[in-house]
Amino acid sequence: MENNDVLGTSTAPLTWHDFLQRMRDPAAADFVKSIKSFIVSFLNNAPEAERDSAAVQEFLGNMETAFRAHSLWAGCSEEELESAGEGLEKYVMTKLFTHTFASIPEDVKVDEQLHEKIALIQQFVRPENLDIKPVFQNESSWLLAQKELQKINMYRAPRDKLVCILNCCKVINNLLTSVSAKENPPGADDFLPVLIYVTIKANPPQLHSNLLYIQRFRRQTRLVSEAAYFFTNILSAESFILNIDAQALSMDETEFETNMESARALLSDLSADNNVLDQSDQNAGPVPGADTSEGKLSFRSNRPPSTATQPNFSVASTETKPKNEDQYVKSQSTIEKIPSLSDLENRGASMLMKEDSVSQVFQSFPYLYSQAGDLTVGDIEELLTNYKRLVIKYVCLAKGSDIDNPSPPLPNYQGQVQQPEFEFNTESKAASAGEPIDEKQKDGPEDSSSVLSQSLECDESKLKENEEVSSRGEEGS
Repeated sequence: MENNDVLGTSTAPLTWHDFLQRMRDPAAADFVKSIKSFIVSFLNNAPEAERDSAAVQEFLGNMETAFRAHSLWAGCSEEELESAGEGLEKYVMTKLFTHTFASIPEDVKVDEQLHEKIALIQQFVRPENLDIKPVFQNESSWLLAQKELQKINMYRAPRDKLVCILNCCKVINNLLTSVSAKENPPGADDFLPVLIYVTIKANPPQLHSNLLYIQRFRRQTRLVSEAAYFFTNILSAESFILNIDAQALSMDETEFETNMESARALLSDLSADNNVLDQSDQNAGPVPGADTSEGKLSFRSNRPPSTATQPNFSVASTETKPKNEDQYVKSQSTIEKIPSLSDLENRGASMLMKEDSVSQVFQSFPYLYSQAGDLTVGDIEELLTNYKRLVIKYVCLAKGSDIDNPSPPLPNYQGQVQQPEFEFNTESKAASAGEPIDEKQKDGPEDSSSVLSQSLECDESKLKENEEVSSRGEEGS
């Protein structure tokens, strides 16, 4: 698994903006008309997977052939032509997203089955169950790979979703390589079990539909090389999980069934308890004059109330004691399942995807969609001030979450890989014949080759600067 360009020449940074710029040229009027005509015609038909896939692939192929013969691209390099193809795919599939993603009832059913099965398995599966070698077991480092995979529903273009998968795979591959001897690099037998484990722990919603969407609508001529290799691996991971059984997890049948039943009972109890708590929060307010400080402390720290606040039952009330103890145990199990930051982030991302005007949500963040060339010297002071505030909030949040030594959110794993910065995709949800081609759709996630280059370019002075700012943030908090 060499670190060659994962997506070929289509990783050009000007892919999207170059396409939009050329489409504004009066000479591109026929192209714009053809694109809009295809979109309107496509949306007039009920979803049908095979027909829709073939129609999109044929249209993209014909348009790219026309690009090559048009004066707008006369004398252009192969990279610029690839860029035009990428831009076309992104625009068309963004407009067709609601009509092509999870639009087949059978796909939606598999999504639900897969998500529910993973939710059960992740309660008890361990790396040893997948025969992952001890030297490769590093769950804390795998969290980064999980985070990349969980971002897949934040994007709509097939390439952007594919990049999320490739980033996840790249993180895993580089972590395996970093702990392997040079004369014995990790192979597919080492990589796939870790990818399966990471997928189970990440459990991204609608995984099946995401994979089918990429398979059907990513331009087939670009789903090659290393991209095809990693994509094939995650297809294998999905198939493995769908058919997982006791033998696949190196368990005997009785142990597997017992674990599955325990997981079902746990999730069922938590769901019921959460419903009760939700109703309780809505219907009951605090008792006037009551001291709730102890209850708040216990809820935040997952510790039982102090002895002074626990009910003191006499012998005459022993019949009610087991009932209260059961309620206490249930409340503790519910407390332990407080949503994590990742859960909240994923929930927020899903809510953003349902927004009709996502761009308005980010109007208070003027630099979110800026490119490096858009910034001026005058912007530096404001950006630095905002960065310091962000660091202080991050450190305070980390301390409040009982993290003793909070570190910057861009870990560097022995110079191998860094967390990429992702942008939310503000692509519009619907298409109409009179709708102009504009820049509402922003760049997708950074591809894994960019992630690798970023980690290599991060020098010691930058790291020291971040540490100093974090230290000042701790003092301020």
